[in-house]
Amino acid sequence: MTLSIPNKIHEEMKKYSEIRWSEVARQAIVKKLNDLKILEEILEKSTLKEEDIDKIDHIIKAGLLVRHKKLKKIKEN
Repeated sequence: MTLSIPNKIHEEMKKYSEIRWSEVARQAIVKKLNDLKILEEILEKSTLKEEDIDKIDHIIKAGLLVRHKKLKKIKEN
């Protein structure tokens, strides 16, 4: 497998030549695969419908908006 790394990131990586970057990439891939397997297992057992997910999404976003406004108000004072 070949990875394309932007020059700016590659230059940063060179600063840490003792790091085996291929191993870091391998570990990240393994972790992502494990996360996807867990997600698939959860989804297989889920009884949520798309409308349920939309409602949950709306509730979460509304809560984040309230939190953001509170934090913004605190920073302004």
